Amino acid sequence: MTPAPSPARLDPRLTAADTAMVVVSLVIGIGIFRTPALVAASAGGAWRALAAWAIGGAASLAGALVFAEIGSRYPRPGGYYKVVAHCWNPLAAFLLNWAQVLMQGAGAAGVAIIGAEYLMRLVDGAATDGGGTSRPTATLLAAGVVAGLTALSAAGIRAGARAQNLLSLAKIALIAGLAAAGLLLAPAATGAPGGAALAGGAAGDAASTGAGAPAGMLAALVAVFYAYGGYQNVVNLSGDVRDARRRLPAGIAGGMAIVTALYLLLNAAYLRALGAAWVARSPLVAGDLARAALGPAGDAFVSLAIFVSAAGFVNATVLHVPRAYLAMADDGLLPAWLGRLNPRTQAQGPGLVFFAATALLPLLVLGSFENLLGYVMFTDALSLVALASCLFVLRRRGEGGADAWSMPGYPWLPAAFLLVLLGVAGQVLARQTRLALAGIVIVAAGLPVYAMMRGWRSRSRV
Repeated sequence: MTPAPSPARLDPRLTAADTAMVVVSLVIGIGIFRTPALVAASAGGAWRALAAWAIGGAASLAGALVFAEIGSRYPRPGGYYKVVAHCWNPLAAFLLNWAQVLMQGAGAAGVAIIGAEYLMRLVDGAATDGGGTSRPTATLLAAGVVAGLTALSAAGIRAGARAQNLLSLAKIALIAGLAAAGLLLAPAATGAPGGAALAGGAAGDAASTGAGAPAGMLAALVAVFYAYGGYQNVVNLSGDVRDARRRLPAGIAGGMAIVTALYLLLNAAYLRALGAAWVARSPLVAGDLARAALGPAGDAFVSLAIFVSAAGFVNATVLHVPRAYLAMADDGLLPAWLGRLNPRTQAQGPGLVFFAATALLPLLVLGSFENLLGYVMFTDALSLVALASCLFVLRRRGEGGADAWSMPGYPWLPAAFLLVLLGVAGQVLARQTRLALAGIVIVAAGLPVYAMMRGWRSRSRV
């Protein structure tokens, strides 16, 4: 077995602008092309759907500021794991990482199925409301994407990296261009299929199922937070940012401001061009917007671009998640075989097989994006609660000293952020109880693994 490389001391090189772009790249995935239907159906109308996106953006910005201060007070490489171990205990940190290790595969599967649905729309001429999409066929296609890209990475890290270079599209340009087309080129939805446009007011507001109730808004926020997720991982880069106490907060806040503006613009375009009722029943809403603004050719181009972008995200996940197994195996937190490297290709054969299992099993068992969303979001929300709560511990201990950056609105703003996350988790538990319980079982399964690894480490010291 090739030993895992020991971490070298990092030389911080990232600027605030670099950090902002990392945030944009981490957050803007494929969810924004799939979740607006869930948000519109739950929120209770066009303006309430936009409000859900604005609330999600504001809450995510508050969360970003929480994680920025955590990074400022505890700027360490691998901060996501290490800060929880430092503030609470190693078991809590292990369970957090354990859940993320198993859930990231399911998250990649969710993205794969979005891309597969868009490609099926292009291939089989699915109806514009998504009704023609074959769910079993899309599931099998998504499984093929995950398996194929995993096999590609097994050929070597350079092969995976070359594929990533080809698959990394300009997502900001795609979103901005689609939003501009919807706002400037598409006719307003008054009289079009899907009901009144955003400006139409009552007709559009009456179209959805959530009726604006608090439970409906919470259900909308589950999907919204999925689309906004990812910014918390910037904490792992705190050791790479120059003058992290000052530049990390600016970079995270700037990146989230860009993401929120893009999401609001695109959702305004969806609602203006299609109407709230149409958006609520259109899982593949980006294709519908492209068709309304640019005709069938625009629909085909956007559907293909979203499929390729989804494949790019899945490939990036295949590249970086097994490296987390390597780091945890090197620290004795996972079995050593998960970090085993091929000395010639630098590929992690066992780790890639394990990752593929964590992606393909939930995909084939749950079979739909909505189920994968509930499965992932319950555990993800609780993981964010565990990580964000570290801010209160760091403040109480006075860590970071007078030089540490302090977020505005403490303690009320971080407390509100935690309450929103707990509300999201509670909503999933109430509406998708079996999926939430599956997440709890996944976390609990880490307990014997942790005990086993501690036992092995103790015996190795004797």
